[in-house]
Amino acid sequence: MSNNENILCDITCIHEDIVHKVKEASLREEDVQNLSSIFKAFGDPTRLKILYCLKQSEMCVCDISAILEMSQSAISHQLRVLRNLRLVKHRKEGKNVYYSLDDEHIFKILDEGLEHIRHI
Repeated sequence: MSNNENILCDITCIHEDIVHKVKEASLREEDVQNLSSIFKAFGDPTRLKILYCLKQSEMCVCDISAILEMSQSAISHQLRVLRNLRLVKHRKEGKNVYYSLDDEHIFKILDEGLEHIRHI
């Protein structure tokens, strides 16, 4: 037999108990779509930079714009996406709007991701 040939198993063994258990624990389609949207948001470099800025401190659009050297319009657009996904929240103080991470879960996701990429 050459190395280029595929080896196929003649036996099909389905472990019904495992299949049933995993199917029972499967995510609802709505949860899959929502989770996918959140990870897509984390997959965008600009949004990830914004989230990391907000991990350090509550900020207004002007501050984030200055740090990332991007237009306020571009930052506002990305913040709207993050707000719609409940990754960031905002509060108004007079005419100013300040953004921060929505809750501790977002801090943990960022921390766990960084720990994962930095460990040896």
